[in-house]
Amino acid sequence: MKAKILLLVGAICLSFIQLSFAQGLTGRAYYKTSSNIKIAMDSTKMAPEQMAEIQAQLKKQMEKEFILDFTQTESNWKQAPSLGGGPATASSGGMQIKIMEGGQDRLLYKNVESQSYLEEEDLMGKEFLVKDSLTTMDWELTGKTKQIGNYASQEAKYMRIIDAKRFSTGMEEMETVKDTVSIVAWFTPQIPVSHGPNQYWGLPGLILEVQNEGSTIICQKIVLNPSDEPVEIEIPKKGKEMSRAEFMAVQEEQMQDMMKRYSGKPGEGNQFTIRIGN
Repeated sequence: MKAKILLLVGAICLSFIQLSFAQGLTGRAYYKTSSNIKIAMDSTKMAPEQMAEIQAQLKKQMEKEFILDFTQTESNWKQAPSLGGGPATASSGGMQIKIMEGGQDRLLYKNVESQSYLEEEDLMGKEFLVKDSLTTMDWELTGKTKQIGNYASQEAKYMRIIDAKRFSTGMEEMETVKDTVSIVAWFTPQIPVSHGPNQYWGLPGLILEVQNEGSTIICQKIVLNPSDEPVEIEIPKKGKEMSRAEFMAVQEEQMQDMMKRYSGKPGEGNQFTIRIGN
């Protein structure tokens, strides 16, 4: 009986220590992102080897590094300082393609306790501050495990069907299509926070890796309770405040203007600009 009592007391003490650790936990996680760019063009205007060359150039330029600062309830997601700013640009055989991804100084703030976020967005040179609720993700745990760095990680999946709008040079009007969002995430319960990179969150441990169609986000390094540069969570303030729905309406209006400008036209010269949004 005495042994059982000691065992129970030990378990309670361990739980208390783990809880205290979680409540005071802060951290800084460093991620690397990459994307596979798929370009479909008329084969009479661009040879397959030119298309492959452009895709390789864009893929390399779109490899970015990001930092996630987090406490138990709040986090900041921002791109790491880089000398290679500006749009990803590739050219081959007189064809030039640019991909605009927004400014390097964009900041995303998430609060998992209130399930809300604030995100700085840039659209056609105008700044917006999107304020809304975090998207609830119905994660499904698969039971698969693997080691990521020093952390034992578990797999989770999330899938849903959304309405998306598509426009490309030469189209007469905007097209609405059904798009399947399929996400695979790996998280570690060893870091008991519900945060993750970008807009991802909601798992019982820090999300270390995300695979979403052709894009990948993977954690390279984690520093817990950094003492040399303590974690300070910043609240975004730049731009006109609006909801996600209002911002998407502004995006659609910009697409409508672009559609009118290029409707039925093959483009001016050989230069195309693609803008990636949410």
